[in-house]
Amino acid sequence: MVCKLFFLPSAFRRVPPPRLGLANRAPPPAPDWLHAGVALKQKVVWITGASSGIGEELAYQLAAVGARLVLSARRENELHRVRRKCLELSSLEEKDILVLPLDLLDRATHGEKTEAVLQHFGKIDVLVNNGGRSQRSLFIDTDIDVFSSLMDLNYLGTISVTQHVLRHMILHGDGIIATVSSIVGVVGVPLSTGYTASKHALQGFFKSLRAELTEYPNITISTICPGPVVSQIVQNAFTEQVDKAVSKAGDQSYKMSTEHCVRLILAGLSNRVKEMWIAQQPFLLFFYLWQYTPTLAGYITNLLGRKRVQNFKAGLDADSAYFTTPKAKTS
Repeated sequence: MVCKLFFLPSAFRRVPPPRLGLANRAPPPAPDWLHAGVALKQKVVWITGASSGIGEELAYQLAAVGARLVLSARRENELHRVRRKCLELSSLEEKDILVLPLDLLDRATHGEKTEAVLQHFGKIDVLVNNGGRSQRSLFIDTDIDVFSSLMDLNYLGTISVTQHVLRHMILHGDGIIATVSSIVGVVGVPLSTGYTASKHALQGFFKSLRAELTEYPNITISTICPGPVVSQIVQNAFTEQVDKAVSKAGDQSYKMSTEHCVRLILAGLSNRVKEMWIAQQPFLLFFYLWQYTPTLAGYITNLLGRKRVQNFKAGLDADSAYFTTPKAKTS
């Protein structure tokens, strides 16, 4: 059985000391991180990739705590579906949720999209860069156009939106720019060479940007590194060719639930955590191994990577075959 553990930075561990006194005295207040998202009430939060997966669940949980939302993705009909559910789950009014279709590849429109948010709400308190696609293919078999598409979407599209929003935040001297990276922004993973490269690029970019913004201590640059999470990221992944779909997403039962992952993300954002590692075991262990014992981590990664590639070549479910009896993929 997979142990459901997650990383909680020290900023979350603000548990009051025990109190002495009568047995019927009221218990001490819960730690701040348990009230995930409360600090975001009435904040204007712009979520890219809000039509499914982590972005969709972020919208629901943020609506529930009273944040005002901008929902962006390419599929406008899906955004309206998410908006309707947000209204059902919260006390927000229709004016509190803006549906703003956005194509991360169409960088020429990002400035006007940012202006549309500012015209509607007057400010942007939090940007959550969540849009992007993954990859499932061997490098040797993959068209170079796939790598170009991954970098254009995951990296250049993200930093383009960030630049427009950051200009606004600098004028106001406050804000949070959070980017959903991945465990592969920290480690290397076979079958995802292009995706891994795009996430490493984001990690390096935002670390450098954080250093550039030391004059603005109230602007937080936060990177979010989830391990495997239940979502549609595999179904939407690139393969060997830009227009070729994944044949089957495979088993997701070993992954962290989207709801749990998002609760931890909101806790981190509320506490302005600069980097979050969110994963179940054994994936969480790999974060620490790569951080503190990279030689050992590289050795283990190569062993597991060899098995993953062998399973993929054999037509097996490469993503879950580490933890279960491998199942053949079906078309």
